[in-house]
Amino acid sequence: MPNGDNWQSDVLRDLRGASGQPEPHSQPQGTPTPAAGAGHPQGAPAQGQAPGHPRQPGPAQAYAGHQGVPAQPQQAYAPQQAPAQHSAARPRTPDSRPVVDKQLAGAGLKPRHGEALTARALRAVRRTVSSSAAREVAGATATAEVLQQAVTTGRQIAVTSIRGGAGKTTVAALLGTTYAHYRHDPTLLVEADPALGSLPLRLGAETLRWTTGDLAGIVEPQMSLLDVTGYLVQLPDNAWLLPGSQGQIGAMLDTRAYEKVMVLLRRYFGVTVVDCETLPAEVARVALSAAQARVLTAPATLEGVSSTYAVLEWMRGLPRHVIEGTVVTLTEMVPHTGLDAAKAAETLKATGARVHLLPYDRHLAAGGPIRTELLAHATRRAATRLAAEVFQLSQNRR
Repeated sequence: MPNGDNWQSDVLRDLRGASGQPEPHSQPQGTPTPAAGAGHPQGAPAQGQAPGHPRQPGPAQAYAGHQGVPAQPQQAYAPQQAPAQHSAARPRTPDSRPVVDKQLAGAGLKPRHGEALTARALRAVRRTVSSSAAREVAGATATAEVLQQAVTTGRQIAVTSIRGGAGKTTVAALLGTTYAHYRHDPTLLVEADPALGSLPLRLGAETLRWTTGDLAGIVEPQMSLLDVTGYLVQLPDNAWLLPGSQGQIGAMLDTRAYEKVMVLLRRYFGVTVVDCETLPAEVARVALSAAQARVLTAPATLEGVSSTYAVLEWMRGLPRHVIEGTVVTLTEMVPHTGLDAAKAAETLKATGARVHLLPYDRHLAAGGPIRTELLAHATRRAATRLAAEVFQLSQNRR
């Protein structure tokens, strides 16, 4: 594991061991690193960039994001030539592909707010006549302080589930956008579920080009943050997306390629959220073992809770830090699940894991791009608290 004094050199050494590359010039000890907040402003041109590394445009696929974030896309980098060839084996520049087929682009209806107008009006009245507003502000401030903690090395958080349809990608997208909103250093979202994964769609990306497999033949230790982000999809709030595929059926993700890319990228980003395949896929196991914190999503149903409990019981046989660094997220897929969520949570907590409930939200249930200003108040609060606890657990694991 990297040490706190010169963790970047440890990361580069790990990368060289995985790729067989010669020793490059190391960064002097104590030099500020991109993950600590140093680096280039989002959307800035590549001024002073080293010769031989022209900037590849990172598509600015913006969605109407957090409150205070404008709905229009952020400025994209000016189109230039593809990044210079870093090795003889660098793959050719792939064609850009749309996230949603043009014939289906108009099928989506206008996004709905997460809660009904009457519910929002009633909550506003209650806030006016009660003293809960001050307590809510104090709680939100404390949560923000946790989310804004500095890191000595990039934190990796893996999100997975034991079956599809459990809200895994939705939770990963909510975590990533929350970290990007609160933190000052860059945030990365990685799609490690290449077989028709939906993370780009949920994040509002419009087109995809470079994937994890492509970057495995390109990335090198001497690349700058600007070099790296040229291959990523730009999102609001200094966030970036690395797709697992271009929406191709049967796409595979090589474990060694994934490991090489993740070892390098963690030095550039304060927090990386990985949307994994469902267990027990090989890449998912690798991502979970390398992460400092894990999120296991499950539907808030009796069947979902029962299956999750069995998995947690099995995890108790692993090193103790595994289950202590795991947060179970029960996602309500329908308004009335028929489950006593409080009793279910107590049972799951007895295994040593943390448990959070993500309430039903009409906006999330539609399955389209997530616009955080349309989320229900309870959903935003639950997502922020979940992100804070997961981040705090990741800080505990070096």
